[in-house]
Amino acid sequence: MSDDTPEHGLARGLTNYGDRDFSIYLRRSFAASMGYSREALARPIVGIANTASGFNNCHRHFPELIEAVKRGVLMAGGLPVEFPTISLGEVFLSPTSLKFRNLMSMDTEEMIRAQPMDAVVLVGGCDKTVPAQLMGAASADVPAVQLVAGPMMTGRHKGERLGACTDCRRFWAKYRAGEIDADEIATVESRLATTAGTCAVMGTASTMACIAEALGMSLPGTAAIPAVHADRLRAAEASGVAAARMIARPIRPSEIITEKSVENALRVLLALGGSTNAIIHLTAIAGRLGIEVPLARLNALSDETPVLVNLKPVGEGYMEDFFAAGGMGAVLRELRPLLHLDTMTVTGETLGERLAHDAGYVDRRVIASAAEPLEPQGGLVALFGNLAPRGAILKRSAADARLFEHEGRAVVFSSLADLAARVDDPELDITPDDIMVLQNAGPESPSGMPEAGYLPIPKKLAARGVKDMIRISDARMSGTAFGTIVLHVTPEAAVGGPLALVRTGDRIRLSVKEKRIELLLSEEELSRRRAEWRRPTPPLETRRGYDWLYAAHVLQADEGCDFAFLKGRGKG
Repeated sequence: MSDDTPEHGLARGLTNYGDRDFSIYLRRSFAASMGYSREALARPIVGIANTASGFNNCHRHFPELIEAVKRGVLMAGGLPVEFPTISLGEVFLSPTSLKFRNLMSMDTEEMIRAQPMDAVVLVGGCDKTVPAQLMGAASADVPAVQLVAGPMMTGRHKGERLGACTDCRRFWAKYRAGEIDADEIATVESRLATTAGTCAVMGTASTMACIAEALGMSLPGTAAIPAVHADRLRAAEASGVAAARMIARPIRPSEIITEKSVENALRVLLALGGSTNAIIHLTAIAGRLGIEVPLARLNALSDETPVLVNLKPVGEGYMEDFFAAGGMGAVLRELRPLLHLDTMTVTGETLGERLAHDAGYVDRRVIASAAEPLEPQGGLVALFGNLAPRGAILKRSAADARLFEHEGRAVVFSSLADLAARVDDPELDITPDDIMVLQNAGPESPSGMPEAGYLPIPKKLAARGVKDMIRISDARMSGTAFGTIVLHVTPEAAVGGPLALVRTGDRIRLSVKEKRIELLLSEEELSRRRAEWRRPTPPLETRRGYDWLYAAHVLQADEGCDFAFLKGRGKG
């Protein structure tokens, strides 16, 4: 063996025994024990990051999907090698999947770096897996293609379609209000999620799939293909081909994820009326490459980007409708005058070159034209004020516009436990005009910023027909949820942000027009309360392992809830 052996395939990143030739000899020997021929082992390697798990229902079709990826890699002359990483099944994780997103990103990054692969296909779906994979790939900066699971198909109940998980919340609200009984909610439960794949609406998983495509990290037209559709397998095969072809002509994530492509992704998020979680995830992905996502910039884009997509929870349709209506290609073509068309994609084409191809059929009942949008402004807006000095997020496209300019009395819950204990108490002093406030549910709280911002309407109000009221917290909410809900209040209560100082009876003013959220107290009173505040979180010395690492290093929502030591250094 000679020292000029090309560093691809098995020769990449050799285990260090102090003798390079011995390292490659030993590696080939052990690889041969898996049945590979010397011809196969001479090929460049495409790693396939597999996030399947028995605790992740969204990914149960991955064995077949990954076989299609392998077929594509082989067709293009590469050697496919599958490897596992952490899987994040949203509803199976405690206290919340977001807490483990950064851990999965580290797992993904380090396994891409440590194992011999020339390119990688990232196979994920359930909503925190895709941002985790993109964060890890951005940091590793090896040629990568994102392949998403695809959305579920809808179920049926009494003549109407059901889709996880907007309809989960709609029927649960009916059950809490006494409109349906225990037998019916049990029947609905069995019909909400009936196939493999991610939530059937424009929740976080589908929003992140669309963002991956808008960034250029996944193949054109692949974001919306249903999980069980044959086109999903063809997309997997094509992703394998694309990854293998990038070995000869590398296109790295750092060339694709740029300030311009991130801005394109923000435009798409706003046009979709997509998940509020996507702001946190996109900020974290961009942050790995030193790109900032200021909330003030989000507002500037939102003011001039229309909502175009008529899907739940903002509209009426489901992801299967979006796929049939033209998908991301149709949305991007409507946004074309607002987009940076010189951004690169994993295919080697620019976005402009992609959009030059034939648009095909577009169903305007699902994807509106820019000339006749569903809403003239974007689905999300950032709010600032003395209650949220570094910002908060409202999904105005899923909210009640009658509450956009409102002043009300705060009814405060100091924690999730306090909320659970009191929200349905018949003696709770609350009216529909009040503002529900949840504290200590942000990233540094013991709960780890769960999707608890969708505070339940107290039963006594729900029974009177109350469907919505203003709710404010430092938590998140599912992308499948709806309502006039202010989220991601930063700084959070657990670190002494102004949210921690709110007391029941205080007055709060929301103005979506002015993009303001104000606690109507004097600075003197706020200072007095601040002096009395005590940090509610357990001291670091009582924590261990990843829980300690998370508590010591997690950033606030406006910085993507990433770890400070994982962020990129920036550009310029």
